Amino acid sequence: MTATQQQEIRDLRALNLTPKQIARKLGIKVSQVNAAIQNQAQQTTLDRLALGELDPVYQCLASENLIQLLPKIPPENSIKNLLSKIIPAKNNDDIERGLGLVVIARVARYNQVTFCSYLLDIWCLGVKDTVPPRTVDRIKFKEVAQASFNLFPGAPQEVPLEVAQGMIFSACEYAESLGFQPHKDFEKARAHIGKWDGIIRIECGRDGKPFYVSGPHDNPQKIMETLTKSRGEGNFDFMIGSDPIGDDFW
Repeated sequence: MTATQQQEIRDLRALNLTPKQIARKLGIKVSQVNAAIQNQAQQTTLDRLALGELDPVYQCLASENLIQLLPKIPPENSIKNLLSKIIPAKNNDDIERGLGLVVIARVARYNQVTFCSYLLDIWCLGVKDTVPPRTVDRIKFKEVAQASFNLFPGAPQEVPLEVAQGMIFSACEYAESLGFQPHKDFEKARAHIGKWDGIIRIECGRDGKPFYVSGPHDNPQKIMETLTKSRGEGNFDFMIGSDPIGDDFW
């Protein structure tokens, strides 16, 4: 598709024409118009994020096993007033492999939302995987979110943005203290989270120290060497050769 056609699609979309109407007017396929609209929306989102401009939050979701790390909050009190410093991880050793999922969705144009997903290894590796900003309609978002959280026990729960931020950045900070950087796509999705004030945190590690559980795409030798260098031999636990959480995970 030429640059001229892309600009024409942008102009016609601004006039509230449907993809089908645009395709008929320009003599191209509807699928081409839809693809161009999606690409333009994603690029606009990335440009705005780079400038520090964020859309309003549509929904923040966290897997139930991460929710278990939060203390019980009386409904009459706000989470900002009750959560400070480190949240005790009372059920930390009950989280299967230390893995949890956080999804942050923000309002976009044309009844759409832009979302990012963050797979967290709170025991060791931090932000283990990331889905960069993706713009879909609200029905599609619900379907994608449901499919993603189906891989975790329990049902996902909606949480305030501050809690989602605390979960993600707590895991990220802990991993960095061990010598691990977040997933390569995290930089593309970092701005989407918003600015973290550092107040809400969750405790990472297991039983007070790192616990590495190998995944299908890891380099166990390199990870073990990093842990030995940062914490010292015998100061971390590990389990090598575990099965993946799902055959088609992520």
